[in-house]
Amino acid sequence: MKQLVLDAPRSLAWHDAPEPDLTSEADALVRPLAVATCDLDGPMVAGEVPYPTPIAMGHEGVADVVAVGRDVTSVRPGDRVVVPFQISCGDCGRCRAGLTGDCENVPRTSMFGFGALGGHWGGFLSDLVRVPYADAMLVPLPEAADPLDAASASDNIPDAWRTVAPQLAARPGADVLILGGGARSIGLYAVTIARALGAGRIDYVDTDERRLAIAADLGAEPISEPAGERRPRTYPVIVDAGSSRESLSCACRSADPGGHVTHVGLMLEPETPVPLLEMYVTGVTLHAGRAMARATIPHVLELIAQHRIAPGKVTDRVVDWEDAPAALLEPHTKLVFSRL
Repeated sequence: MKQLVLDAPRSLAWHDAPEPDLTSEADALVRPLAVATCDLDGPMVAGEVPYPTPIAMGHEGVADVVAVGRDVTSVRPGDRVVVPFQISCGDCGRCRAGLTGDCENVPRTSMFGFGALGGHWGGFLSDLVRVPYADAMLVPLPEAADPLDAASASDNIPDAWRTVAPQLAARPGADVLILGGGARSIGLYAVTIARALGAGRIDYVDTDERRLAIAADLGAEPISEPAGERRPRTYPVIVDAGSSRESLSCACRSADPGGHVTHVGLMLEPETPVPLLEMYVTGVTLHAGRAMARATIPHVLELIAQHRIAPGKVTDRVVDWEDAPAALLEPHTKLVFSRL
C-alpha cells in the first residue's frame, strides 16, 4: 500500500508500506477517505517541532471500515467512521473518566500520525490503517454529516469544543474572548462552537486578515491587532490559541474574577511565565492540556449533523489525495485531502 511519509523537514513522499493486518480480534482495518491537516502538521513538516522523522502523516479523518475482528460488534465493513487520533481502550479507569488521551493500557502519547513520538501507529494518509480497540475507538459518522466537514473531528474540532462548551454550560450566554494565530484552526472552530452554544459576544483577536474574515463570518467580532498585555475589558471565558507567552499572559490577565482560561498548546518553550499573582487575586482557572478527543467526538458530530456549526468555512481548500505532498508544503490554516 501507499502512505505519505515525512522523511525530513519539508521532504514528503509517498512510500510503499506493508498492508496492516488484524492482529487482535478487537481490531479493525479502515480506509481513510477525507483527512484534514492538524494545526501541528504545518510546524511538523517545517521541522519546527522536536519530533523525530520519519513520520507517517495524518491523524484527523473519516474512513470506511474494511475489516473487523470477531470480537468487534459496534461497526462492520462498509460503515463510515471518525477515527480518534489518540489510542484508547475505552475500559480502563482513565478512559471511563473521559481521559481517553491518557489510556492506562497503551504507552503514553500513543497516537496516529506522530511517528516514534506516537508509537508508530501509522498515519491516516495511507491506503489502510489498523485501529485497535475498535469498539471503543471508532465513532460512526451520522448520515447527515458531510465527511469533508467532519474530517477534523478526530482532533482539532474536539480540541475547540472543550475550550468553550463546558464553560458555556456552566455560564450560559457568557462572553468569550479567543486569541488566535498559533493554533490556527482551533481558534476558529471555537468561534463557531461558541456561537452554536449560545455565547454572548465573541471577540476574536488575530493579525491575519483571512482568519479575521472567517471569524466574522462565523459570528465573532474580529479585532485586528496583537493580543497585547491585556485586553481593554475582561471576559468569563477565554481561549488562548495564540501559542505564545504573550498571548497566554494576556489571556490570564483578561479574565473576569472567577474566569476560565484554556490554553490549547503549540507552545514549544520549556518554561513559560504566567502572571500568577494577578491570577491569584482575580481567582482565574487556567487549564493547559491535550484534548481528550474520543470522549468529545460524539458532541462534535451532533453539532455537525444538525448543521449548527460550520467547520467547512475554516477549510482553505479540499485537495486531491495524490496532491497532498505539495499542498502540505504551502502555507495553510486547514486542508482536507479527499478521495471521495
